[in-house]
Amino acid sequence: MKILSTTVLGVLRNGKAAMACDGQVTMNESVLKRGAKKIRTLYQGKVLAGFAGAGADCLTLLDRFEEKLNSYSGNLARAAIELAKMWRTDKVLRHLEALLLAMDLEHVLIISGKGDVIEPDESIAAIGSGGNYALAAAKALYRNTDMNSEVIARRSLEIAAEICIYTNDQIYLETLE
Repeated sequence: MKILSTTVLGVLRNGKAAMACDGQVTMNESVLKRGAKKIRTLYQGKVLAGFAGAGADCLTLLDRFEEKLNSYSGNLARAAIELAKMWRTDKVLRHLEALLLAMDLEHVLIISGKGDVIEPDESIAAIGSGGNYALAAAKALYRNTDMNSEVIARRSLEIAAEICIYTNDQIYLETLE
């Protein structure tokens, strides 16, 4: 699924999680809004979730994800798997066009409607149209500097905004410690 709408990046380093997103909302070739926040703090402030895709679809999935987190006492991996199963099999949810990026202080996960729950080899993941640009920048900074997760996330989004037309430089950042 190719989402042409945003950039969301999660970085976990030295016990600190940071998730950053841009603020641009795009419809076709037009920018509708520059300052949308596409990251939510869930489960008593212990989980970050970001989304890319159709806005209403993303918010519907975030609600379902939060229900799963509550059902499984904040167990991120279990909640993600259960959401992916429900997303794939539910007659209404399976048509939603979105991707979720979720993280806590132990895991960074990409969750899709095809039933995917992917934990990358490194503690860095990105979604959205600018995701690969932000991911490449984050990997370079992660491997070659001592920057913390917050700085890596912010600088990587700034780089993605210079390259991706669906990503702007209005950056929102949330952290967990």
